[in-house]
Amino acid sequence: MKFDITSLDGSSTGSIELNDDIFGLEPRPDLIARMIRYQLAKRRAGTHAVKNRADIWRTGKKMYKQKGTGGARHGSARVPQFRGGGRAFGPQVRSHAHDMPKKVRALALRHALSAKAKNGGIIVWASANVDAPKTKTLKESFEKLGLANALIIDGAEPNANFQLAARNIPQIDVLPVQGINVYDIIRREKLVLTKAAIDALEARFK
Repeated sequence: MKFDITSLDGSSTGSIELNDDIFGLEPRPDLIARMIRYQLAKRRAGTHAVKNRADIWRTGKKMYKQKGTGGARHGSARVPQFRGGGRAFGPQVRSHAHDMPKKVRALALRHALSAKAKNGGIIVWASANVDAPKTKTLKESFEKLGLANALIIDGAEPNANFQLAARNIPQIDVLPVQGINVYDIIRREKLVLTKAAIDALEARFK
């Protein structure tokens, strides 16, 4: 699969052949959805909690006599039936993460990359470097290129000036190649890969 290599100013600097084993698969939506569910579940804090009847401070004295009141037989004011009592079966602190095989996670990433390639959402840059960390200048360049909603993946060490210039632009994410993930690929309209990122991905999936 051949893609044109462009630069930040929009000029073409050649072409590159992308590996069909990574970018040319027939996308499986079920696998991509499974991976997104895994990612979103793993990042949940799980710090929600309620007080059950053991956590409520109230007297343990029997509320009223067992018989003769015409009411139900109650022995504690901490029970969920009463206002101010503990909650029954409420959420407790826990992890929402679930297991997913490493090979399935790797396959899902390849299918997400292939899905972007299939719908024309991949752009290849020679590099993502700027001389000065100027957000206004970078934003103007993005407007000329028609980039309003994009994930930009660079090599192991993205250019510091480019990261600083891009971090205040809405709907633009910049990640090193180690941070590439299915959720961010799918939620952005365009995926911009530098040549260094492509080389790292092909080495990773070799």
